Amino acid sequence: MNRRADVGAALLDARVAAHLPGQFVGQESFMTADAILSLARSARVDADVRVLDVCCGTGGPGRHIVRTFGCAYTGVDADAEAVALAWERTAGLPCTYAVHTVPPLPAGTFDIVLLLETVLAFRDKRGLVAAVATALHPGGRFACTLEEGMPLTPAERAAMPAADTVWPVPLDEFEKVLADAGLATESVQDDTAAHLRVVTALLAQFAANRDRIVAELGTTLTDDLFASHRLWRDWMATGRIRKFALTARRV
Repeated sequence: MNRRADVGAALLDARVAAHLPGQFVGQESFMTADAILSLARSARVDADVRVLDVCCGTGGPGRHIVRTFGCAYTGVDADAEAVALAWERTAGLPCTYAVHTVPPLPAGTFDIVLLLETVLAFRDKRGLVAAVATALHPGGRFACTLEEGMPLTPAERAAMPAADTVWPVPLDEFEKVLADAGLATESVQDDTAAHLRVVTALLAQFAANRDRIVAELGTTLTDDLFASHRLWRDWMATGRIRKFALTARRV
């Protein structure tokens, strides 16, 4: 989804305008603020839990969760610039951040591990899920979003910018990976229609702000932004890719 650690005013304006009021909280994805909280509730986030947010980026969704539930929160990301921006935007919330390449995950046992819109980026799903299971105590929960579908064809990989971060997986295969790591699936929700609405709105706002976005990002990155979002729109519209919100419990 062409994540950048920071964005210019034009891209930010487009993202805000693409969402209904109150639904943009700094996310670099197709989730809404309500969808982020819905997944957190499914994982039973509350004020008494310790949350590890994997691939947190600049931390917008995590801060939204902390503001709502008052949980203890740690965010990790491999991008040092994103982590620095997350620290700058903490605004007194009980959030901590660290630069960390995943896997492995930081030492410690957490009640909940979040992985929002980035399971896709990991080709080795088994290694990722094994690390998640290790970070959870028995009874702890894993909450993630999943881009579900068969692996990309060579033609699809050629068309998708940054295709080395695009590794969809069939739902039954991912659930088996979870089970093999000692994680029992508790809930699965199909959010494809909601994500399709968001990516369609984003494309419309990108088009409306194209000249400003080109001035900030340059032509190549802007073309990649449009190309990737068009592919996600088309794949979700045709059922080539489905988007799920999923929770699992460590047994």
